[in-house]
Amino acid sequence: MFRVAVAALVLASSAAAAQTLTLKASHQWPAGDVRDEMLQIIKREVEAADVGLKIQVYPAKSLFKPREQWGAMVKGQLDISAFPLDYASGRHPQFSATLMPGLVRNHERAARLNDSPFMEEIKKIIDDAGVVVLADAWLAGAFASTKECIRGPETVQGLVMRAAGPMFEEMLAAAGASIASMPSSEIYTAIQQGVLDAANTSSASFVSYRLYEVVRCLTAPGKNALWFMYEPVLMSKKTWMKLNDEQRAALLAAGEKAEAYFFEKAKELDENMIRVFKEAGVEVVEMTDAEFEAWLAVARESAYKTFAEKVEGGAKLIDLALSVE
Repeated sequence: MFRVAVAALVLASSAAAAQTLTLKASHQWPAGDVRDEMLQIIKREVEAADVGLKIQVYPAKSLFKPREQWGAMVKGQLDISAFPLDYASGRHPQFSATLMPGLVRNHERAARLNDSPFMEEIKKIIDDAGVVVLADAWLAGAFASTKECIRGPETVQGLVMRAAGPMFEEMLAAAGASIASMPSSEIYTAIQQGVLDAANTSSASFVSYRLYEVVRCLTAPGKNALWFMYEPVLMSKKTWMKLNDEQRAALLAAGEKAEAYFFEKAKELDENMIRVFKEAGVEVVEMTDAEFEAWLAVARESAYKTFAEKVEGGAKLIDLALSVE
């Protein structure tokens, strides 16, 4: 009888283990980065909900390269990712609206954008492509240079620069910069090797990738943040469709907690970046209103114009974003 009872317990344990699905979550940043923490929150909340799900987080591009994550989610090879949406603009050019120069400007407006018709259009494209949004996240960003401080458009003339997406590249090229495209994870080495003179990326990435070690001047977001990027937590719809209602509810609830955490941290990321760079001896400046408006004038004649003319629905997306107060 004892052996029968033990065998029954083993079978029951094996059946319970078989019902637990382990999801793979990937991102490009070092462990401890705020985007890593968003995934860790989702992992903790979902596993605590005891709905038969576990999440394995793979940081620092250890599972997929940064730009490969979108395709992997669409195919169902990757379950969850904290992903800069503009990285997929080669497949869906409309996504470049989520990294459009001067379109967001501050954190409060970014939060209002999340519930706007603009984001409804963007999320419809995401959904139609086979991906689900679990949590919204907008990061402010900065410029940094190994030479003089970047202020107005004239200050980038002749520089080799990294921009985070095609619309920023277009604006910077129109201002006289040369462009070198790469993920943010490669900026440090490119500057170190003399490939780049300057770069822009998110406040979080400036710190996570220790760029304060290789630049002379940082142009912080301040009240005139030219750079804002949408970097949501996404999930493969192929995986989503395999889940039951209880599991989906747990993921959405966890996503809400991760989103709330990030919104509270967003401004702190800017403040922390400024502190870290100053402590490292880097000069820190901010754009004036006049410098910001000068950049907008360049953007309207380059990035905005190209996006409106060449991207299907581009003009509508810009109008929808600009209509958010």
